[in-house]
Parts: sequence; structure tokens; C-alpha cells
Amino acid sequence: MAYLRKEKGTIEIPYSLSKVWSAITKVLTSLEFDTEQIDDKAHHIKAKTKSGLMSWSSVFIIAAESVDEKNTRVSIAADTPVTTITAMFDFGRTRQRMDLFFTELAKQLAS
Repeated sequence: MAYLRKEKGTIEIPYSLSKVWSAITKVLTSLEFDTEQIDDKAHHIKAKTKSGLMSWSSVFIIAAESVDEKNTRVSIAADTPVTTITAMFDFGRTRQRMDLFFTELAKQLAS
């Protein structure tokens, strides 16, 4: 039986929305996530991670919004399909992928 494992994560970053949005697209490229939809005006992206040996790929819905002129909020809603068997091997993998995304975003913004 398959079901979706859902995870959410949000961070606030002391950078402008335009700089963060530009960095997000670079992060997706460097992590080799497949970009399925991009809405540059609303600052939303739907991306798909790579699947692993015993895990399915995750679908990330990434949203960036301006808190003020110098701060931006980035949110991720991730869905990963799992079965009763793959749930054991996949446990925590979605959170790891989100943490990897946020770490790469921080590196991209720092450079």
C-alpha cells in the first residue's frame, strides 16, 4: 500500500527576494533536481529530487516571499510516495533532502 509522506520546512534569510530567487534556481541545478514548473512572478517552483536505491523521489513545492526589503522567507512542502516496505528505508530521507537544499542555498548566497 502506497501513501505520501509529507514534510514542511521554512527559513528566513537576510537577503533580498531577487537574490534568493536567483540562488534557488542555481541550487536546483547544482543538486540536479528536475524542475517541473516555474512561476517567476509568484516565486514558486515545483521540482523533483532524484530517487535512490530503496527510495522514491520527492516532489518539492518551493515558495519564496519577501518579508521586507532585506529579508526573504523560503518555504518547502515536500511529498514523497512510500510503501510499507520502502517506508523503513526511506525514513528521514525527505528531511535530509530538504536540509541539503537549505544548506546549498546558504552556500550559494554566501558566495
